[in-house]
Amino acid sequence: MVRVVVPSMLAAQAEGRQHFSIDGDTLGEALHALPVADLIFNERGDLNRHLNVYVDGIDARELSGLRSSLADAQEVRVVAMVSGG
Repeated sequence: MVRVVVPSMLAAQAEGRQHFSIDGDTLGEALHALPVADLIFNERGDLNRHLNVYVDGIDARELSGLRSSLADAQEVRVVAMVSGG
């Protein structure tokens, strides 16, 4: 079981919950199990381009992306990117 933390903008859509304990062998399985999965993934099943995901502090893109193993992971953190000009 891994602890998944979502940003407040997603928590607002999950009845205010920002932390979830999720079972999943891979990062993709864990994220798809969240009640806000429809906001995390786009229509093609890719991560929303405005979100970054970290597994125990390591950017998932540096690992195996959604195929990253969560066997020894403690925390997955979904972070909303800030943009503007």
